[in-house]
Amino acid sequence: MHDGYPTACVEDAPFGYVGVFRAHVNVGFFHGASLRDPARLLEGTGKYMRHVKLKPGIPIDSAALEALILAAYADIKERLSADEAGAEFQ
Repeated sequence: MHDGYPTACVEDAPFGYVGVFRAHVNVGFFHGASLRDPARLLEGTGKYMRHVKLKPGIPIDSAALEALILAAYADIKERLSADEAGAEFQ
């Protein structure tokens, strides 16, 4: 849990979360602004974070969402490796 949301982590580093709201669900990514998003699923304007908003009755490109989740996982693993090597990585 991170800020009250179920959070996916590698070691202690969060890379994704799920936020459940009355009318939608967000699948969010802590470094989402740096992810490739050819399907244009990501929303948000923050410096780092982005999310995919899922609403009942609105179809989602599940393959594109899965690709974002896998990319976020690979990204955090790369960030951790860089950190262990002493490199700065944001």
